Amino acid sequence: MARIVMKFGGTSVADLDRIRNVARRVQREVEAGHQVAVVVSAMSGTTNQLVSWCQSLSPLHDAREYDVVLATGEQITTGLLAIALQDLGVEARSWAGWQVPIQTDGAHGKARIASIDGAELIRRMGLGQVAVVAGFQGLGPDYRITTLGRGGSDTSAVALAAALGADRCDIYTDVDGVYTTDPRIVAKARKLSRISYEEMLELASVGAKVLQTRSVELAMKEKVRVQVLSSFEDRPGTLVVDEEEIVEKEVVTGIAYSRDEAKLTVRRVPDRPGIAAAVFGALASANVNVDMIVQNVAEDGTTDMTFTVGRSDLPRAQEALSHARQEIGYWEILADTNVAKISVVGIGMRSHAGIASRMFKTLAEKGINIQVISTSEIKVSILIAADYTELAVRSLHTAYGLDAA
Repeated sequence: MARIVMKFGGTSVADLDRIRNVARRVQREVEAGHQVAVVVSAMSGTTNQLVSWCQSLSPLHDAREYDVVLATGEQITTGLLAIALQDLGVEARSWAGWQVPIQTDGAHGKARIASIDGAELIRRMGLGQVAVVAGFQGLGPDYRITTLGRGGSDTSAVALAAALGADRCDIYTDVDGVYTTDPRIVAKARKLSRISYEEMLELASVGAKVLQTRSVELAMKEKVRVQVLSSFEDRPGTLVVDEEEIVEKEVVTGIAYSRDEAKLTVRRVPDRPGIAAAVFGALASANVNVDMIVQNVAEDGTTDMTFTVGRSDLPRAQEALSHARQEIGYWEILADTNVAKISVVGIGMRSHAGIASRMFKTLAEKGINIQVISTSEIKVSILIAADYTELAVRSLHTAYGLDAA
């Protein structure tokens, strides 16, 4: 007997027929003698609709009320799945995040899980009851509902698996595993049987949509074995594991891209100590995450700071910098949303030279200009004009020998 956490995304519970399909999958695990907790997202399209309503009423809405609205999507799904399981003769009960409870910090819209008390869930599961838990949400220090940010249901599932001491966490989605790149762009993309936590973390952080970044970070920290599977096909998926479990380490494992980027340039900032702290401190206070950064110093004693933020964070970033204009002393801010981030990822980069130069040469041959560059030990990322996204991904996938035979 194993203790399993099963997570189903929005497309997996998009309508009543798919919810019934999820219920049958859960029933199979229960009949195999396993203890099961299920984490669900809102039905496909629901969260987007709820976000749209909030933004239509006020672009700079109260984040606390925004969370109240968004959390209803998962609550609907938990109740429907519990009903579907009961109809199959499986004892089940729905749980909102605050009922578990899943305790979070107070960063509404982007809350981080602080702790989970899984004692009551473990007791109920021991009695044969399936716990159907709402993903994406928790309870803040002020006893208000919080949400974890888009894709937060993955994080909920991994955190719950850790809290319950689960043997594994199965993430069911609309793809059957992790590929070398998006197969919708590159037909020759290959499915990986295994990928390291570090590689998956880098891929998730730079645009791969299979798993949410914080969920992989948490899985790596808590040593939770994660399996990515298809909700619609009974096929082997991809295991996310320790690097030691991967025998043959490819130089490059995958190519990721993200169109959800915005480039900001703060022009003619005084070039003096503390100015970077003023710029990025203002953004941090507004809960805006900054990614790629480049600085150019001019001869007149000023500097231009260019960096990227998530496209949805652009209005808050601009507002935060506007409020801090007197302290920073910049001339103007330029924003560009017509950009895309392309990343090459692989643990083999640690022991191989020339990965970046091959990337730059390949893009140069295709006439693609690079605007910003950032690197880590196992990743090289560049920012380019969004119009060249697909060409760049296809060219790099071929250049690094990732095309399937």
